[in-house]
Amino acid sequence: MSADPSYPMLPEQVRTRVIGWAADALPLLADPPASLKRVASFAPNRRAKLGRNMIATALETDDDFRGHLATQVIAAQGDLGHAVQEGTTPAAADPVDVAALLWLGRPDGWEARFEVIVRHLAQATPPRDEEALERLRGRLEAADEQAREQRVRNKERIDELKTENASLRRKLGEARAAQRSASEGASQTSQEAEQRAATAEASAATAEAEVRRLRAQVEELQHQLTAHRRDHRSERDQVTLRARILLDTLLDAGQGLRRELALPPVTGSPAEELEEQIGRAREGRGDQPVRRPADPMLLENYLSMPRVRLLVDGYNVSKEGWPSSSLEAQRLRLLNAMAALIARTGAETTVVFDAADITNRPMVNAPRGVKVLFSPPGVIADDVIRDLVAAEPEGRPVVVVTSDQAVARDVRRAGARVVGAGSLLGLITR
Repeated sequence: MSADPSYPMLPEQVRTRVIGWAADALPLLADPPASLKRVASFAPNRRAKLGRNMIATALETDDDFRGHLATQVIAAQGDLGHAVQEGTTPAAADPVDVAALLWLGRPDGWEARFEVIVRHLAQATPPRDEEALERLRGRLEAADEQAREQRVRNKERIDELKTENASLRRKLGEARAAQRSASEGASQTSQEAEQRAATAEASAATAEAEVRRLRAQVEELQHQLTAHRRDHRSERDQVTLRARILLDTLLDAGQGLRRELALPPVTGSPAEELEEQIGRAREGRGDQPVRRPADPMLLENYLSMPRVRLLVDGYNVSKEGWPSSSLEAQRLRLLNAMAALIARTGAETTVVFDAADITNRPMVNAPRGVKVLFSPPGVIADDVIRDLVAAEPEGRPVVVVTSDQAVARDVRRAGARVVGAGSLLGLITR
């Protein structure tokens, strides 16, 4: 190993001894240099190896650090350290230890004594022996470190065993105390059982009394509820009686007014004359179809009836009104033309288009108050109209706009009124 440039006069074995002692005493210093604070936290076997150069530099440049370290090392070496500092050298002392103590402590006249020992070491120890000695010292230090670590582990294991022993003793004491408590409590069990039984009986009696009190409250509330219902029924009967008296008064007043004005009973309807004409025409022509004349005013009168239902045979009307246009254009013109009529009359209106032969239903933007239906696949619009008429309650005014004689005949039998397509076209295109 080459000599450290910080110690040109120190032999290798003396420098190694100085650094080893410094590494051992470094954690004992209260305020080591800043460069060695981290080294002081290393494990003992790593401080001398990893911090060798930093320790050597601090010893050379910081006399205060060397002085404090010398105090610790001299105290650690005991009699040898004090003898060397007082100027004497025991005969059995190791020259390397003496030289290291002289260099660290530096008592008066240490230079001459140090130089004599250095020359002696240079003549007595060949380099090969120094290397072997260094290796042995390294092994010794490693063995010492292992021994210290083993002592630490043994101490930790002893502490663990002591802790476990204390825990077991505590548990044993608790178990004995519990056993004593159980034996003492056994004698009190019968007394506590009797007390609990008495307490339970008292609680049961209290609960029964509370139940009786609650039942009495429930019966009282039921009586109050019955009386309230009776009073409410009486008040409701009085209100009903007043309403009946008022209704009878109004009816009697209406009958008196009719008698006073000598009004005859009303017979017939606005459409009876037209229906009689159509009937007479049918009787004169046998089974020939009768075409209803276009009468927009008749349809207007029908739509003025309360809660009238208007059903329109879509394509039947559009083809009569705009035969040269496409079906899509016919639908659009018919629905747009009906918007004003429906808005004016407020009739509940459904326009049915035939879609028996197509699967895709076209998109239609129907005006407000108009519902648009396409017949299902395989079903013609005529059948849909028949079903809609049959679904209406008897007595509700239903008007069907179509020029199809078969549809007109069937829906008329079901109670609906029929007008031709020209009637609707006359109202919406004028």
